[in-house]
Amino acid sequence: MEEKNSYVKSLLKIFAKTPFDALNYKQVASRMGAFDKGSRKMIADTILSLAEEKILIEERKGKYKIDPKYINDDLLPQNYVVGTIDMKQTGKAYVIPNNDTMDDIMISANNTRHALHGDTVKVLLFPARRMHKQEGQVVEIIQRAKTRFVGRIQLQSHFAFLIPDNRSMAVDIFIPLDNLNNAKNGDKALVEMTEWPKHLNNPVGKVVQVLGKPGDNNVEMQSILAEFDFPLSFPKEVEKAADKISMDIPEEEIAKRKDFRSITTFTIDPADAKDFDDALSIRKLDNGNYEIGVHIADVSHYVIENGAIDHEAYNRGTSVYLVDRTIPMLPERLCNGVCSLRPNEDKLCFSAVFEMNNDAVVINKWFGKTVINSDRRFSYEEAQAVIETGEGELKEEILKLNSLATILREQRYKNGAINFDTKEVKFILDENAKPIGVYTKESKEANFLIEEFMLLANRSVAEHIGKVKERKKAKTFVYRVHDEPNPEKLGTFVQFVAKLGYKIKTTSRKTLADSFNKLFVDIEGKGEQNMIDSIAIRTMSKAYYSTDNIGHYGLGFPYYTHFTSPIRRYPDLMVHRLLYSYLNNASSANIEFCEEQCKHSSLMERKAAEAERTSVKYKQAEFLSDKIGQEFPALISGVSKWGIYAEIEENKCEGMISLGSLQDDYYYLDEDNYQVIGRRYGRQYKLGDSIRIKVLRVDMEKKQMDFALIETEEPIAPRSSKPEKKKTPKAKSKTAKKEKKTTKSKKTTRKKNK
Repeated sequence: MEEKNSYVKSLLKIFAKTPFDALNYKQVASRMGAFDKGSRKMIADTILSLAEEKILIEERKGKYKIDPKYINDDLLPQNYVVGTIDMKQTGKAYVIPNNDTMDDIMISANNTRHALHGDTVKVLLFPARRMHKQEGQVVEIIQRAKTRFVGRIQLQSHFAFLIPDNRSMAVDIFIPLDNLNNAKNGDKALVEMTEWPKHLNNPVGKVVQVLGKPGDNNVEMQSILAEFDFPLSFPKEVEKAADKISMDIPEEEIAKRKDFRSITTFTIDPADAKDFDDALSIRKLDNGNYEIGVHIADVSHYVIENGAIDHEAYNRGTSVYLVDRTIPMLPERLCNGVCSLRPNEDKLCFSAVFEMNNDAVVINKWFGKTVINSDRRFSYEEAQAVIETGEGELKEEILKLNSLATILREQRYKNGAINFDTKEVKFILDENAKPIGVYTKESKEANFLIEEFMLLANRSVAEHIGKVKERKKAKTFVYRVHDEPNPEKLGTFVQFVAKLGYKIKTTSRKTLADSFNKLFVDIEGKGEQNMIDSIAIRTMSKAYYSTDNIGHYGLGFPYYTHFTSPIRRYPDLMVHRLLYSYLNNASSANIEFCEEQCKHSSLMERKAAEAERTSVKYKQAEFLSDKIGQEFPALISGVSKWGIYAEIEENKCEGMISLGSLQDDYYYLDEDNYQVIGRRYGRQYKLGDSIRIKVLRVDMEKKQMDFALIETEEPIAPRSSKPEKKKTPKAKSKTAKKEKKTTKSKKTTRKKNK
C-alpha cells in the first residue's frame, strides 16, 4: 500500500509542477521516464482512477490537470511552498504558507508574477539570509481568489481602465473600448478579468455590469456586494421554483408531526426583522417542571437537496446584512413568507424540546418535526419592557423563560465561557438611506433570553449526534468549532494589556476565561476598549464549520453546532438534513462531501462579515461627509507610524490624524507602549487618551476619514532653530519651557564663574 501511495505521489508531482498545463498519459509517462507498454498502461489507469476521485480534472478529452486544492508542500521540492498571497498597496506582498509552521514569505513587487490579493500561489524560496525575513518569488498562480472586480471606469480616447475600489488590488484593469458594455466615464462597474499576457503590466478585462454613478446609495451597496462576489439578484429559475411552493400545509403533513399549536408560543426578534426563524414555547407540566420548546423553521421541508433553490442557497452560503438592506440566502417568498414563523399562522418546524426544572437543569430532551402557531411577535424592546416592568402580554411566560435563561448564562460563565460582547454600530437612516444618526446596539436581558435557549438547542443537537459511547464512532456531522488561542499570540496579548495596566492569568483555561471576562468589564467605556476588543478577538482563533469536532473554546462547549437559523445560514440547513436522517436511522453521511460544504460555508461567512464591515465604513464616511470642519471629542483608538487613530465618542466614527499634520514637533512611534512621542518636547499621545478633533476631509470612495488634532489649552514651546543638546522625552510642554529657562540660567552662571 505504501509503495502504491508513493507511486501516486510521484505521478501527482508531475501535474503539480505545471498546474495550468493539461497532460495526457503519454506526456506524464515521458516525464516519469516510463517508456514500456506496461508502465504506460499503469500510468493511464492511475490517471483515470485519480480523475474518478476528482483529484485530476479532465480539461479536454484525454488531457488532465490537477485540482488546485490537492497541491500541497508534499508534492513540491523542498525549496518551493504553496500559500496565499497578501498584497500591499505598494505592490510588494507576503505569502502566508499553507504549512502553519512556516513564517510569512516576503515577495518584492517585481517578483509577484501577476499574482493578486488572496491568490493561491507556488513560491520559490531564495536562500535564507541571517537576520533577514525569508524572501521568495512567485513562480506559479495555482488558483485565482477572484476574477471580478468593482471600481470606477476611467475612459481614454482609445481604451479604458477600471480603477478598483479595493485597495488590495494594486493594478488597474485595461479594458478595450469594445468591451465597455456601454459604460461611461466615471461609472461604477463590475469587470471580469479575462487574461493577463506576460508582456503586459495590467490585466485585460471586460465590463460585466454597469452599476451606476458613484455616490448613489444603491450603487454603492451593490458595489460592496459585487466586490465580495455576492450575487445582486436571484436567477429566474430560482424565483420560479420558489413561486411554486404553496403557503398551505396539507393535513397529511400535519398528521406526521408533533402538534404544538395549542401551546403558548412566541417569537422575539429585532423590530425591523421580517424573517422569523425561531420561536419559543413554554408550558408547566403536572410534575412542576417546564416544557420549553425551541422551534426552528423547517426550511429543509421546502428546500429540496440538489434543487435549484438549494444550489443557489449553497452558493450564497449565508444572508448578508448591510447597513440599509438584507441580501437573503433564500428567495423572499421563502424567507419572509413560507418559512417565516409569523404570528397566527400554522408553520412547520424542526424542534428541540426540553423538560427543565426550576434550576434550569435539563431532565429530558426530544428532537423532531413539529407544527406550531405563534401567539405573538415581540420585538426585543417589547420583551425587555415586560422583563423590566413585570407587566404586559405573556408576562408570566417571558419572566419564567428569563429566569431560566439567567441561570443558564451564569452556569455557562462558571464553566469557562468567554464573553465577547462586541458593540454593533447602527445607523438611523432617512428616506434616501442617508445616515442622520449613529448609535451602538446594546444587548439586554431579552437578547440574552433568546441567546441562551438557542445555545442550549445548538449544544444539545451536537451532543445528541457527537457524544457516543466509548469505541463507537460518531456519525458524520457539521460542527461549529473554535480552537484554543495560539500560545504565541496569547503571550503577546498578555504583554500588551499588562502595559496598559490590566492583568491576564493563563494558569488554566478557567482562569484565562475569567481574566478575559474581567478585562472586558474593566475596559468598558474607555478609550482603549475598541483596540483591546479587536486585538482580543484577533488573538483568539476564528470559529468555523467542520466535520472534525474539536469543541468550541470561546463558549466552553465540547459539542456545538448551528441548528437555529436555517433561513439565513446554509450549515444550519445541512444540520437539519443530517439530524433528521439520523433520527430515522440512516447511515453516516459522506464525510468528504460534508467537509467540502463546511469549508465553502466558512469562506462565505467571512466574506459576508467583510461586506457588512465595509458597508458600515461607507455609512460612517457618509455621515461625516457634511460635517467637514466640525469639532468632536474623541478617544485615541490606535497608533501607527503613519498617524493617530481616533474614534469620535458620540458616533463611533474612526479616522486618522496624520503624524505629518502635527506641526508642534516631530513625532515618532513608541510601538512597545502604544503611543507617539514628540522628539523635542516629549508630548505623548497614548492609546485611550481623550482628545478633541476636527473633521478635515472624507474620501467616500476609499471610505476614509481624516481628522486634525485640535490643540489643548496646554501651551507648547515654539520650535527652536538650534538643535537641542539634551532630550527630555518624558517632559510635558509646560515643564519643558521651565526646564529650558532653568538650563539657560545655569549656563550664564557657569560663564560668569569661569
